[in-house]
Amino acid sequence: MPTLVLVDGSSYLYRAFHALPDLRTRAGEPTGALRGVLSMLRRIVDDDKPDYFAVVFDAPGKTFRDALYPQYKANRPPMPDDLAAQIEPLHALVRAHGWPLLMIDGVEADDVIGTLAKRARALGIDTTISSSDKDLAQLVEPGITMVNTMSNERLDEAGVVAKFGVAPESIPDYLALVGDSSDGYPGLPGWGSKSAAAVLAKFRHIDRIPPSVLDWELDVRNASRLAATLAEQGSAAALYRTLATLKRDSAIGTAKLDDLEWRGVPRATFVALCEELGFDTVRERVHRWAD
Repeated sequence: MPTLVLVDGSSYLYRAFHALPDLRTRAGEPTGALRGVLSMLRRIVDDDKPDYFAVVFDAPGKTFRDALYPQYKANRPPMPDDLAAQIEPLHALVRAHGWPLLMIDGVEADDVIGTLAKRARALGIDTTISSSDKDLAQLVEPGITMVNTMSNERLDEAGVVAKFGVAPESIPDYLALVGDSSDGYPGLPGWGSKSAAAVLAKFRHIDRIPPSVLDWELDVRNASRLAATLAEQGSAAALYRTLATLKRDSAIGTAKLDDLEWRGVPRATFVALCEELGFDTVRERVHRWAD
């Protein structure tokens, strides 16, 4: 069965930036995050040997979530200058490896990944989503797994339940109740990971949770207060769930699975870029791939 790997490039760029030392070129340009992301990309390509592969980044600009909730991601601090300086070189390095890179205007990377994963499954293609973003766990199903190359954690459906206490389909509801600080929505007061997992493990979705705790038949701390909060702030919970739900039918233009085949490293471009960045080891490691 053919395979597809979809990489959440923005997620790994941030993780690598904070995990790797402050490495620089001879001219003083930062390269630590570049090296970290490339190492993870090469690892997943070598380990999984996918038939189709793409690295997906957020495009600049707003999406429908910003229109629904102006505070969406507004709490994030400004991007450090040394991180911003590595975005364009990373894009260039990804392309220089011959790896398809996707950025769709007006569509978040997670929604691009969700749409491509759904299309792949419809064609019988096994899909791996490479990310550390918990939002993407909702996409896991038979034939779709999630892997964090930084920690080597791989999640199938049972793995998502073990990690979060709820099935993949309940991840948006779970995030709506507990909140997502990285995306800037707070969740509902009093609801924590344990209470949300316990209730959703039984009822699956917020709109199926009975208003009376007598119908819960669960040993949940402060259940009456949680039920009252959900009743009072149901509209907020519904909004947060919409923000957390990834789209699987996004308009992604001409991006097709046939465009995601890796066709080898273009030698001249790759060598020149590695020399510019001082990536001698990278150049030698990938030399065997070059056309």
